[in-house]
Amino acid sequence: MKIGFIGFGEAARAFRKSLAEADPALAFAAYDILLDSEGSRGSCAAVMKECDVAAVSSSADGFSDCDWIVSAVTADQSLEAARAASVWLRPGQTFFDVNSVSPQRKQESAVHVSGAGAAYLDMAVMAPVHPRGHRTPVLLAGNVEPSTRQALADFGFDFEVVGPEAGAATAIKMVRSLFVKGLEAITVEALLAAQASGCLDYVLKSLGSSFPGLGWPDFAHYQFERTLTHGNRRAAEMRESAATMAALGRNDRLADAIADTQARMGAIRSDPQPHADLAAVLAALAPRSRP
Repeated sequence: MKIGFIGFGEAARAFRKSLAEADPALAFAAYDILLDSEGSRGSCAAVMKECDVAAVSSSADGFSDCDWIVSAVTADQSLEAARAASVWLRPGQTFFDVNSVSPQRKQESAVHVSGAGAAYLDMAVMAPVHPRGHRTPVLLAGNVEPSTRQALADFGFDFEVVGPEAGAATAIKMVRSLFVKGLEAITVEALLAAQASGCLDYVLKSLGSSFPGLGWPDFAHYQFERTLTHGNRRAAEMRESAATMAALGRNDRLADAIADTQARMGAIRSDPQPHADLAAVLAALAPRSRP
């Protein structure tokens, strides 16, 4: 069996690593837009070579013998990836769209993939991909053939099929993300405001008393680490969450505000120091995180 990846970032690399460990006989191929700009001697190509993944320059040739295609690109490129793949996809192939985008976007992508005769599956990754890789809990939506379901189980995927139509899985993630990424943004904004107003000790004490189960201040360190490390990607996801909220007739401005905070933190490009004093971390970030 051969698995192809469109986009070879964190998620794809984590999946490849754990899948290769689960079945050493698997073969892999991948295309990433960085191959176009960096060339065969760039860092992305080097990682593929190190991972024993065939670098694909021509999608039609490199993915033609793949059984599964996993699309793991940036949110703004998910539809384009599906549209480009529709040129060379064929019946018998299964296209897993793991991108964090709105239900509408996945439904549009499904039209392109299905039009080529391949099977389209909406896959929502519901937890960080490290350290479990492909065993990270995922939700699936679409027509999951019995053979595909069996293969997923044999490989050890932790999956649940939540509906027969594309968009049903990502809808759950988009709504859930409003809370998860929103909690990160609220923590960031509240503690930076507390630091600026000189009441950080009092605020932390009060939050620790009201929400002891969160484990302060470690919880705060973790929230800052997530936004600093993954803020750009989370911002893109929250823009898609905003589109989901708007389509549902809900408050999309909340998701957009969360995206703004995530984007500001992601742009800092700071190496988070989880063991540093929280007050010192906040003082260092304050001037660089203002709107």
